[in-house]
Amino acid sequence: MSETTTTRWVTEMGMGVDIRGRDYTKAARRAVFDALRHSSLNLFNAAGVRRDDMHVDVVIGCAEPDQVNAAAVAEEVPYGVVTVRAEKGGLDVAPIDDDGTGGVTIANAAILVSFPTDTR
Repeated sequence: MSETTTTRWVTEMGMGVDIRGRDYTKAARRAVFDALRHSSLNLFNAAGVRRDDMHVDVVIGCAEPDQVNAAAVAEEVPYGVVTVRAEKGGLDVAPIDDDGTGGVTIANAAILVSFPTDTR
Protein backbone atom coordinates (compact mmCIF):
# COMPACT_ATOMS: atom_id res chain seq x y z
CA MET A 1 0.00 0.00 0.00
CA SER A 2 1.40 3.41 -0.92
CA GLU A 3 1.57 6.23 1.58
CA THR A 4 -0.71 9.21 0.92
CA THR A 5 0.98 12.58 0.56
CA THR A 6 -0.89 15.45 2.16
CA THR A 7 -0.64 19.23 2.14
CA ARG A 8 -1.53 21.20 5.27
CA TRP A 9 -4.24 23.78 4.70
CA VAL A 10 -5.18 24.86 8.24
CA THR A 11 -3.51 25.20 11.63
CA GLU A 12 -5.64 26.16 14.64
CA MET A 13 -4.89 26.30 18.37
CA GLY A 14 -6.98 26.05 21.49
CA MET A 15 -6.73 25.80 25.27
CA GLY A 16 -8.78 23.76 27.72
CA VAL A 17 -8.86 23.64 31.50
CA ASP A 18 -10.08 21.25 34.18
CA ILE A 19 -10.41 23.44 37.27
CA ARG A 20 -10.42 20.84 40.05
CA GLY A 21 -10.34 17.28 38.80
CA ARG A 22 -6.87 16.91 37.26
CA ASP A 23 -8.64 15.22 34.35
CA TYR A 24 -6.25 15.45 31.40
CA THR A 25 -8.76 14.05 28.92
CA LYS A 26 -11.38 16.62 29.95
CA ALA A 27 -8.87 19.46 29.57
CA ALA A 28 -7.72 18.07 26.20
CA ARG A 29 -11.29 17.76 24.90
CA ARG A 30 -11.99 21.34 25.95
CA ALA A 31 -8.83 22.49 24.14
CA VAL A 32 -9.97 20.78 20.93
CA PHE A 33 -13.47 22.23 21.31
CA ASP A 34 -11.91 25.68 21.77
CA ALA A 35 -9.71 25.31 18.68
CA LEU A 36 -12.54 24.09 16.47
CA ARG A 37 -14.82 26.95 17.51
CA HIS A 38 -12.24 29.46 16.26
CA SER A 39 -12.70 28.16 12.73
CA SER A 40 -15.29 28.68 10.06
CA LEU A 41 -13.73 27.13 7.00
CA ASN A 42 -15.66 27.90 3.85
CA LEU A 43 -12.65 27.50 1.57
CA PHE A 44 -13.14 23.77 1.11
CA ASN A 45 -16.15 24.11 -1.18
CA ALA A 46 -14.42 26.85 -3.18
CA ALA A 47 -11.36 24.64 -3.57
CA GLY A 48 -13.40 21.63 -4.67
CA VAL A 49 -12.53 19.35 -1.76
CA ARG A 50 -14.84 17.60 0.69
CA ARG A 51 -14.58 17.93 4.46
CA ASP A 52 -14.63 14.15 4.79
CA ASP A 53 -11.35 14.04 2.84
CA MET A 54 -9.59 16.00 5.60
CA HIS A 55 -6.77 14.49 7.57
CA VAL A 56 -7.06 16.04 11.02
CA ASP A 57 -4.02 15.66 13.24
CA VAL A 58 -4.66 16.70 16.83
CA VAL A 59 -1.64 17.35 19.02
CA ILE A 60 -2.34 17.74 22.73
CA GLY A 61 0.19 19.26 25.11
CA CYS A 62 -0.33 18.48 28.81
CA ALA A 63 1.74 17.68 31.87
CA GLU A 64 0.77 13.97 31.88
CA PRO A 65 0.28 12.90 28.24
CA ASP A 66 -0.18 9.24 29.18
CA GLN A 67 -3.35 10.26 31.06
CA VAL A 68 -5.11 11.45 27.86
CA ASN A 69 -7.70 9.15 26.30
CA ALA A 70 -6.99 9.77 22.61
CA ALA A 71 -10.20 8.10 21.41
CA ALA A 72 -12.31 10.38 23.62
CA VAL A 73 -10.46 13.45 22.35
CA ALA A 74 -10.96 12.34 18.72
CA GLU A 75 -14.74 12.35 19.30
CA GLU A 76 -14.59 16.17 19.46
CA VAL A 77 -13.66 16.36 15.74
CA PRO A 78 -16.76 15.99 13.56
CA TYR A 79 -15.16 15.36 10.14
CA GLY A 80 -12.29 13.69 8.40
CA VAL A 81 -9.73 11.07 9.31
CA VAL A 82 -8.66 11.97 12.85
CA THR A 83 -5.48 11.09 14.69
CA VAL A 84 -4.65 12.25 18.21
CA ARG A 85 -1.24 12.42 19.83
CA ALA A 86 -0.49 13.69 23.34
CA GLU A 87 2.90 15.00 24.32
CA LYS A 88 4.52 16.76 27.24
CA GLY A 89 3.35 20.37 27.56
CA GLY A 90 0.51 22.33 29.10
CA LEU A 91 0.55 23.26 32.76
CA ASP A 92 -0.53 21.92 36.14
CA VAL A 93 -1.19 24.55 38.80
CA ALA A 94 -0.71 23.49 42.42
CA PRO A 95 -3.82 22.89 44.51
CA ILE A 96 -4.98 25.60 46.86
CA ASP A 97 -7.18 23.31 48.94
CA ASP A 98 -5.95 22.63 52.48
CA ASP A 99 -6.12 18.87 51.91
CA GLY A 100 -3.86 19.05 48.83
CA THR A 101 -6.54 17.90 46.39
CA GLY A 102 -7.70 19.71 43.31
CA GLY A 103 -5.41 21.84 41.26
CA VAL A 104 -5.83 23.17 37.76
CA THR A 105 -4.92 21.19 34.66
CA ILE A 106 -4.34 23.13 31.44
CA ALA A 107 -4.02 21.43 28.06
CA ASN A 108 -3.22 22.98 24.70
CA ALA A 109 -4.37 21.64 21.35
CA ALA A 110 -3.03 22.15 17.86
CA ILE A 111 -5.41 21.11 15.08
CA LEU A 112 -3.60 20.47 11.79
CA VAL A 113 -5.86 19.97 8.78
CA SER A 114 -4.39 18.49 5.60
CA PHE A 115 -5.78 17.10 2.37
CA PRO A 116 -4.37 14.41 0.14
CA THR A 117 -2.56 16.14 -2.69
CA ASP A 118 -4.52 14.12 -5.26
CA THR A 119 -7.88 15.72 -4.20
CA ARG A 120 -6.82 19.19 -5.31
